[in-house]
Amino acid sequence: MAQQNHTNDIPKLQEAFKQHFRIGAAVNPITLNTQSELLKHHFNSVTAENEMKFERLQPVEGTYTFTAADRLVDFAAANGMGVRGHTLVWHNQTPQWMFENREGSAVDRETLLARMQAHIETVVSRYKGMIYAWDVVNEAISDNSGELLRPSKWLDIVGEDFIAKAFEFAHAADPKALLFYNDYNESVPEKREKIYELVRSLKEKGVPIHGVGLQAHWNLEHPSVDDIREAIERYASLGMKLHITELDVSVFQFEDRRTDLTEPTDEMLARQAERYRQFFQLFKEYSEHIDSVTFWGAADDYTWLDHFPVRGRKNWPFLFDGNHRPKQSLWDVIDLARS
Repeated sequence: MAQQNHTNDIPKLQEAFKQHFRIGAAVNPITLNTQSELLKHHFNSVTAENEMKFERLQPVEGTYTFTAADRLVDFAAANGMGVRGHTLVWHNQTPQWMFENREGSAVDRETLLARMQAHIETVVSRYKGMIYAWDVVNEAISDNSGELLRPSKWLDIVGEDFIAKAFEFAHAADPKALLFYNDYNESVPEKREKIYELVRSLKEKGVPIHGVGLQAHWNLEHPSVDDIREAIERYASLGMKLHITELDVSVFQFEDRRTDLTEPTDEMLARQAERYRQFFQLFKEYSEHIDSVTFWGAADDYTWLDHFPVRGRKNWPFLFDGNHRPKQSLWDVIDLARS
């Protein structure tokens, strides 16, 4: 287990930004234990890394397994934290039964919408009043040039309005929860415009959407600060709330395939600190629009970026190292909050 190095002597990240936005972390059943003290000290919001996704909650039709999700919600309640729900509708991590009949062929539109509605009503109603925001639809935009929506079984069977229907079902189940469209590469200009177009069209149709989730899986070079600023302004121009939903700063470029490092270089750590400071400067500047910043993890002992996209390679994307000690990134961000 990671050592706890005098956590209580370190200024609280959540306190530093309490005038601006919530500070959240993605957690799982293991890190709720191994990172418990760090989470309680520095964060005032949590989100489930996987435990609220469709395949975890309803792996078999009509059979729900809420144990891990309930534990996260209970942890948050016991420690005065908010919860972001992630995620209701996604092309990934959705069990096959959702889209098929007993013979194994595709269900019709009405059947799939009824199953979607049943799932969303059951899940959102269970946590009504306990979850302040939901990522309702995740990653529905295509990465391919000239194509708006990603090919998926949702799109094939229901059609483009599967997105609107998901928001309508979620809003009916909890009218007070903030409802978000969430995606990655949200600051890449071409994809930014597609996300903008989707959200604009939903809003124009009167769909109950309240915000855009910027995943913010960024690295030491990309995206540029100018591209991030432009994305924030573009989405905010629609009157949307903005949440930074899955923040991490990889020390490797996506194309970088090396596996020789056992720890980050001094240069990587310095550049990472500089990037975090730039990002939080932007978040602070636009805090009238951004009211929640969630890291996709809490400390370097555990990150989804380990072994992705390169097998056998460790990554170090957070403000805290593998022993939960502050990195220069944390001190720079705290310093920025006070300036």
